Amino acid sequence: MRHRIHGKQLCRDSEHRTAMLRNLAAGLFEHGQIETTMPKAKAVQPFVEKIITIAKRGGLNSRRRIEQLINDRKIHAWVADPNVPDSKKHNDFFDLPDEDAIEFNRYGEVRKAPRLVQHIMTAVAPRYADRDGGYTRIVKIGKHRLGDGTDLVILQLVGEEDGPQLGGSDSRRRMQKQRRRDFAAKVLASVPAEEAVVEDAEVVADAEAVTEEAVVEETAVEEAVTEEATEETTEETAPAEESAEESAEADDASADASDDEAAKE
Repeated sequence: MRHRIHGKQLCRDSEHRTAMLRNLAAGLFEHGQIETTMPKAKAVQPFVEKIITIAKRGGLNSRRRIEQLINDRKIHAWVADPNVPDSKKHNDFFDLPDEDAIEFNRYGEVRKAPRLVQHIMTAVAPRYADRDGGYTRIVKIGKHRLGDGTDLVILQLVGEEDGPQLGGSDSRRRMQKQRRRDFAAKVLASVPAEEAVVEDAEVVADAEAVTEEAVVEETAVEEAVTEEATEETTEETAPAEESAEESAEADDASADASDDEAAKE
């Protein structure tokens, strides 16, 4: 029985649960939205709305009450961090500070940066000056946490309905699984292409063989035509040589006859 147990315990003791809620609220105020589980989102939602309601009143007393509820830490230090890619240095809910407003010491620790409570008082609370409650919403994204399969949701501040609502990237295991799927699809898509290349190579080889046969046949025809032309030329020159020999013999015979007549005289 849950006698004398108030709220969700979230499987944590009191100190751990308080620290977790403070960190979730700080991340929500800094980035405008966070991804967490459904029980945690429902647990931190009233805590965040109470802080916003106090901040809307303004004044020193409100600032001190907020500092009692949440840790006043440095925020937006990742804007000037060289290890953070430029593609992630944006915020759809708040204007980010300039890099000159953030300083690091020689050990890489943040020395100067905007403070969380000041950000809540000057940037978050004025957004809801005309709104009485309902400062946050829970959006189901249809994802499940690896390991226990619990539902993951987006807890965000209202007021950015026209802009992109969901951000971030998948976990490393999901990205690795997606890369494997893409690689398998690429391999399956390349198999028909390789078969087509082989078929094209066979067609090209057949075409080259046909071309070689045609060239051989043309060469044989040309050689046959050349031989016939040579034979015709030989046949044409043979009668001419015979007629020349006959005329030479006739001349020799006439010369002998004239010599004989001269000897008789």
